[in-house]
Amino acid sequence: MAYDILVDTDVLIWYLRGNENAKKLIHSIGDFCISGVTHIELVQGMRNKEELRRFQKTLRQWNTKTIYMNEEISAKALFYVEEYFLSHSMELADALIASTATTYGMKLLTANDKHYRVIKELEIEVFRP
Repeated sequence: MAYDILVDTDVLIWYLRGNENAKKLIHSIGDFCISGVTHIELVQGMRNKEELRRFQKTLRQWNTKTIYMNEEISAKALFYVEEYFLSHSMELADALIASTATTYGMKLLTANDKHYRVIKELEIEVFRP
């Protein structure tokens, strides 16, 4: 896969809320991917069809690729939840996002690094708003 960075939901929420640090970062990283989970979470946060259309247009302008769940991503996410839910409260969405990044060897750009630190094979780039 030609993409090196998977952007977490929280970073894009900061962007959509107008955070200048998030805007600078997103515009500086070039092409990036998002998980299908991130795409769904962002759509669920839209207040109306116009916001949804603007969001879809923005993803196209950024040349963002959405990576959808497959058997490998799902199996790895299941492992993460079984391994880390009881000890670290690993949630489904975070497990799916982390497994997407590790499956494709991408760095995860996130402000919620504490959610992911337990996964040793995951390379994390921390965003601070």
